[in-house]
Amino acid sequence: MSSLDLDAYLDRVRWTGGLRPAFDTLAGLLLAHMVCIPFENFDVLLGRPIRLDLGPLQQKLVMNRRGGYCFEQTTLFAAVLERLGFRPLLHSARVILFSPRTVAARSHMFLTVEVENTRYVVDPGFGLLAPRLPIPLVDRAGAPANEEMQWMVRDGEHWVLRARRGDEIVNAWASTLEADNPMDFEVANHFQATHPSSAFTSRLMLRALTSDGYVSAMNRDVTIWGKHGKQSMQLADRHALRELVSEHFGFDLPEIEQLRVASIPEWG
Repeated sequence: MSSLDLDAYLDRVRWTGGLRPAFDTLAGLLLAHMVCIPFENFDVLLGRPIRLDLGPLQQKLVMNRRGGYCFEQTTLFAAVLERLGFRPLLHSARVILFSPRTVAARSHMFLTVEVENTRYVVDPGFGLLAPRLPIPLVDRAGAPANEEMQWMVRDGEHWVLRARRGDEIVNAWASTLEADNPMDFEVANHFQATHPSSAFTSRLMLRALTSDGYVSAMNRDVTIWGKHGKQSMQLADRHALRELVSEHFGFDLPEIEQLRVASIPEWG
């Protein structure tokens, strides 16, 4: 905690609101973080180690104005909340978008935070389905009538993040809400960043929020959603990817020109 540069972080996320440990601070900072710090896995594809100690993490996400994936995003955000007087708990989850819970690993990191007598799920690093607001930890089976995008449901000993994805409702991840140790995330992070079967080592995954929508990329497929509707396109080459990142993600990374992506044969 002693190495956290709070002023640099607040400048990075352009936060000028209150700092007391209240719901408005939590919700405002979460949205500011997600708008200003994109989701991306370039370092994994470039074969670079993903560090979760605060010094290198701040250098990458704050000073170098890069993005990161769940372990990086959530570790940094938890440190900020602790400095402000919140008491975030760190948890792991099994991502069940594409695999049943019985075979999915604990490969995702999120927080719960109790504030003003209510416990909330806070998840800045879940890519496109990440909730932009704290989600009350309340069992809400079925789809809420007010068109909320994410909510929590109880399934036995597990809590499940349920979300709208286009016209469908999906179960995103499941967790028993155990309070995990920092080393648990080091182990999961190492697997996700290095193992051949990890989705992050073979696929390009990007998400940036905008004032009126988002920009996302999965390999060469790009979606831009804004006030004028949805635009889909395919990246022609690495140079086009670098231009996309510079325009929509807030940083330039020359190494993109040599990026290797196993699931894009001509980029392998």
